[in-house]
Amino acid sequence: MIADYYSGIQHIGLPTNDMDATIAFYQKLGLTPAYETKIDCRVCFLRRGNLVIEAYENGAAVLNSGAVDHIALDCTDINAAYSEAQKAGFEFEFDGIQTLPFWKNGVAFFKIIGPNRETVEFCQIL
Repeated sequence: MIADYYSGIQHIGLPTNDMDATIAFYQKLGLTPAYETKIDCRVCFLRRGNLVIEAYENGAAVLNSGAVDHIALDCTDINAAYSEAQKAGFEFEFDGIQTLPFWKNGVAFFKIIGPNRETVEFCQIL
């Protein structure tokens, strides 16, 4: 079975028109550049634990939601995370923490907007 050959997300690809702004944004979220190179374009892998984002500066990022719908981060304390995101001055997709009736007890989440108009979701299973 194909599932025997993968164990989760290896990285999330993100086109950008401004690599420096992209790196700065994800560093504010706690990721650190793990590897950077330039082949046809500048590429930077940003890492925190097993989360890896591959940003590539191709000059063709549409700067609209859709290239990457969202990146969901597994949150352990949604209230503390929301407070920290407010302090950091991130742009929010909507005000406040939202809930949905997913899983047994629901989920709580909020979303911020990155420099390429990508959505980063903080989600806690309740």
